[in-house]
Amino acid sequence: MVPFVSVIIPNFNRLECFQKAFSSVLKQTYTNFELIIIDDGSTKSIREENKKFIEKVKEEHIKKIKTIENLNNALPFEDRIIYLQNDKNYGVSYSRNRGIKQAKGKYIALLDSDDEWLAQKLETQVKFMLTSGFRVVHTEELWVRRGVRVNPMKKHKKEGGDIFLRSLELCLMSPSSIMLEKTIFEDYGYFDESLPVCEDYDLWLRITCREKVGFIEKPLIIKYGGHQDQLSRKYEAMDKWRVISLIKLLNSGCLDFDREIAVKKMIQKKSSILYNGAIKRGRFNDAEIYKRWMINYGE
Repeated sequence: MVPFVSVIIPNFNRLECFQKAFSSVLKQTYTNFELIIIDDGSTKSIREENKKFIEKVKEEHIKKIKTIENLNNALPFEDRIIYLQNDKNYGVSYSRNRGIKQAKGKYIALLDSDDEWLAQKLETQVKFMLTSGFRVVHTEELWVRRGVRVNPMKKHKKEGGDIFLRSLELCLMSPSSIMLEKTIFEDYGYFDESLPVCEDYDLWLRITCREKVGFIEKPLIIKYGGHQDQLSRKYEAMDKWRVISLIKLLNSGCLDFDREIAVKKMIQKKSSILYNGAIKRGRFNDAEIYKRWMINYGE
């Protein structure tokens, strides 16, 4: 029997972006999936507009696939689009976690509501997971900023294998490019709901310090950037939250000696940059925190 995949899309106040993301899932060549949408406290008008769109597109899709649907599919397609609504805006980590905990699939595939998948994304990743022995796989990406295709910087170069040390600097895997076994979350925990940003960086560190990851060199997602509601545009000093994640990891006891040293060096590096920036901007209370990090986590 072909594996059942749970696709999870959290959404907060996005209309056109969300609808493109949703439609890209229904265009997948691999059809044995459920799609869990979590509305994270959107305004009533956006929520109702998206629900109308979901029902309309779902009905059109059901008519199209009725004659070709694989008999091995676990559920009729009309029962495999699940809409959950949070009673307020809890954040992307809470919403993803809610979807993951409800998921029935062996594999979890995350999709941010401002990204899109290419049609063979799920099919390619499922085939890879079945033959490679990896529990996590990510893919190459196409980047679009303000409607223009751009090339990522060298530091964002994707790769597979043991990527832990490279992952200390920045987030190397996009949530929308990931497919992973659901049991990963049971083993290493869920997204940290206390982090307003860098929650993906935090989880990937917990995973990559113990697991090698697979990588598919073919671009299978489109990442859009430049819009005003992206969290990375709302929070200054993103590295503050990365350092908090590094400290958590260091205190978890899961690192060997060499990796512990590497994490301490990264805490030093990032804290020093944060400290200098805080002094320059007159944020002396923040500077004291960063200085304390440098002292406490020196080699």
